[in-house]
Amino acid sequence: MNLSEHDYEPTPGLPAPLPRDETLLWQGAPRWWPLARRAFRVIWVASYFAALALWHGLSTWSLTHHWWATAQAAGLSLLLGSAVVGLLSFVAWGSARATVYSITNRRLVIRHGISLPLTLNLPFSKVLAVDLCAHRDGIGEIAFRLHRQQRIGYILNWPHVRPGCFIQPQPTLRAIDAPEKVAEILGAALLASLREPAGVAKNPTSATAPVRPAVKPLPRGRPTSAAA
Repeated sequence: MNLSEHDYEPTPGLPAPLPRDETLLWQGAPRWWPLARRAFRVIWVASYFAALALWHGLSTWSLTHHWWATAQAAGLSLLLGSAVVGLLSFVAWGSARATVYSITNRRLVIRHGISLPLTLNLPFSKVLAVDLCAHRDGIGEIAFRLHRQQRIGYILNWPHVRPGCFIQPQPTLRAIDAPEKVAEILGAALLASLREPAGVAKNPTSATAPVRPAVKPLPRGRPTSAAA
């Protein structure tokens, strides 16, 4: 029998039953290979060790002119690189398998963690803006910019954060399929939450613009945003 921590949850990816006034709109998970490429940088790591093996091979040949010593020097670098790339790929696969992204009409829930399951609950009232990055392969990321007083741990929630945003970490849906459709669902939910009586949009003098129900991606994976 194959069991996981999600088997004990009332709804996979949600640590507790949803309140009566809350509805699950979308659930998804990262694709492990795009996550390995873009978050764990396995292609870059593999290229580094390939270049290192070539350099070791050429330097050994220039000193010894012996093919066996050259093969040993290059092979050792390739063996080490294969082990590192294999380990990173395995961690990326485990991370994708252990992660569930959930969007309700009130919040975002990120359930992640291979050995220690963690849950990040993000009410829409804490969201300042949403950025969409769509790639040509149909995979993309959706990042959530938070208000300044809202902070999350970068290392604790990695790789489900926007790369490079260390001072003000941004929770991010990484390596998801059909990110434009997910952005449409998210945009409609954010807009509906602003229209509620307790929403932040009831102040007509607020400088924060309403979110658009759909977010269109820019070409070549460049991000576009919708303010919440």
